[in-house]
This record gives sequence, structure tokens and C-alpha cells, in this order.
Amino acid sequence: MAMRNLVGALLVLMLAACSPKAAGEPSQDLTVFAASSLTDAYQELAAAFEAQNPSVDVLLNFGGSSTLSTQILEGAPADVFASANQAQMQLIAEAGLLAAPAPDFASNRLTIIVPADNPAGLQSATDLAQPGMALVLAAPGVPVREYSDQAIAQLGDAEFQAAVYANLVSEEENVRIVVTKVALGEADAGIVYTSDVTPAVAGDLQQIAIPDEANVIAAYPIAVLAETGNPDLAHTFLDFVLSAAGQVILQSWGLGAVSR
Repeated sequence: MAMRNLVGALLVLMLAACSPKAAGEPSQDLTVFAASSLTDAYQELAAAFEAQNPSVDVLLNFGGSSTLSTQILEGAPADVFASANQAQMQLIAEAGLLAAPAPDFASNRLTIIVPADNPAGLQSATDLAQPGMALVLAAPGVPVREYSDQAIAQLGDAEFQAAVYANLVSEEENVRIVVTKVALGEADAGIVYTSDVTPAVAGDLQQIAIPDEANVIAAYPIAVLAETGNPDLAHTFLDFVLSAAGQVILQSWGLGAVSR
């Protein structure tokens, strides 16, 4: 066993010595702005991309897509933008800041989450209108809020919708904050993407399904930005996200495939 460990250590050292970084090749930074709901998937994508491209460091900036698009419009340096909806990507396109059209790379669905002990006793999506329960949603303009508003509108009439929004106690800047608040028991329910119920928080939550006829399919576009300092590398990363290997990683984190 000791000999096997020694051989393994020597192999690691040999591989490191043969890598472009060890040979003195300068590293390249690739800055990727990605929606908060992509956090886990894009961390794994970045690690896999770096493994294939040892001289590359992928720098990830996560946030609500509306926040990220504002940062880009205000001149924040970024090479790639992965948004949770087309609306925020369209703002970037209209400003002339896309190097090429933005293809969809993943899809998502909504789910209602409640704390593990479900203190409000919610049993179905229509219980969001139950008097006195505390609901937390993302802030207006954040893609998941726009999708949530669509789902609420499709769940019931104007009276139902008014009752749901009367229960709204907090509006958060991104979907992961919604997840955290519900997992900590700071709210009775929230609406998030199904992919946000990750293994790290699944034990702290229950999910209540939104019926298919009321649910919304979220489409995620990705694009290389016109101001990138390394267009070839940025396009290589985009191609990796769209590749079979990239899609496997995305789907392993609960994101859906897209038709091409």
C-alpha cells in the first residue's frame, strides 16, 4: 500500500511537471458571469474545463441575471455571460455587447420549497394563498421572479393572486438567498428552480410540486461578450458547455436539456 501511494504521488508530480503551467506557459484568465441558479453546475464545469486546459483559470461571478446584466452594461469586464432568461441577454444584445447570438444551453422548472418541518402545513401549490403564511420570492427583475409571477398567474384568478402576494414578506436579489431563507426557517415557503434543491440543502427542505399546466420552463442562454480579451478561449468554453460532456454535468445538477 505504501509503495502504491508512493507511485501515485510520483505520477502526480510527473504530470504536474509536464503541464503547460509547469512548463512556464502563462496562465489565461476567463471571466464567466453566471446566474446564481448555476452555481454548483458551473463550479463543476469550470473545474472540468480547467482540467482540459491547464493554463486556464476560470473566474466565476455568480448573481441574479438582472444584476449581472447591469454590471456588464456598466462596463464590468467579462468574457462569457450565462443568463437564466432571454430578457437579460436581450438587454446585452441591444447594447451591442454580444460577439454572436446566444444559444440556449439548459432549461429548468419551478418548485415550491418549504422548511423540512413544513410549519405552515402546505400541501399543494394553491396553499400559497393560505392566510398568514410567510412567502419569500426573488425580487422583481430577477428571472426566477418573472417565472414565479407567471406560475402564480396560471395557478389561479385575480383573487387568488392577490392572496398569494399578500403573504409576501421578503424579496431577494437572487434565487439562492430564497433557498437559504426557507432552509433556515425564516419563511414558510418560496419558489425556486428545481435545480436549487441541491444535496447540500435537500435535507432542510420539502418540495411541493407546481402542476405542469401552471409551471414554467426556464430557458438559459449563453454568449461570448464582444469586449472579451480572449475570444477564442471564450468560444472554446461556450462550446464545452454545449458539448455532450458539458450537458452531462449540467443535467447532473438538475438542469434540463434543450432541443437543438
